Amino acid sequence: MTMSNMAIEMGGKAGIIEADEVTANYLKERILYYEFDPYWKSDEDATYVGIRHYDISDLEPQVACPHHVDNVKPVTEVEGTKLDQIFVGSCTNGRFEDIKLMADIMGDEPVAKGVRLLVVPASRTEYMKLLKAGYIEKLMNAGAIVESPCCGPCMGGSFGLLGAGEVGLATSNRNFKGREGSPESFVYLSSPATAGASALTGEITDPRKV
Repeated sequence: MTMSNMAIEMGGKAGIIEADEVTANYLKERILYYEFDPYWKSDEDATYVGIRHYDISDLEPQVACPHHVDNVKPVTEVEGTKLDQIFVGSCTNGRFEDIKLMADIMGDEPVAKGVRLLVVPASRTEYMKLLKAGYIEKLMNAGAIVESPCCGPCMGGSFGLLGAGEVGLATSNRNFKGREGSPESFVYLSSPATAGASALTGEITDPRKV
């Protein structure tokens, strides 16, 4: 889901990933009379411009720095950057599993003083799963603001807009200048794990240390 969403940032017109049984089961729960078509895949004799393989087993958590999504650095190079706001959610990282991971990393600790933590589940379904599992209450008790499913701060449309000079960390998909508010603000992008660790400290933090 995240890779498909971000394919355009890597120069692609679309990012299509072959569906499997996990995808089929997901759709069966949501679409009446859905039948999985196992033949929706590339032809066996298809040709490609290139085939690439990446070993990420030793890759440390990454952070995209202002003001471009491809301005990426290891978390250890930006660790300690002070934050005014942390935004977890949107279509890219607003699933139950994403927000659960962040909340589990935070444990029973509160949000660091002076930092706003905004949580926006990706859909009503994900919101209800979090609600029934107790994560909404847990996050609110920690000091977070949990909003109804929407784009929210991701595209600077409503609440959670950054002011001039403010620094935000988001699990959303883009960090262009002015994307989340003032063109004089700064947006870093990270995983939900890094966001959870950073919410405890008020600065960008390596989640492996928590």
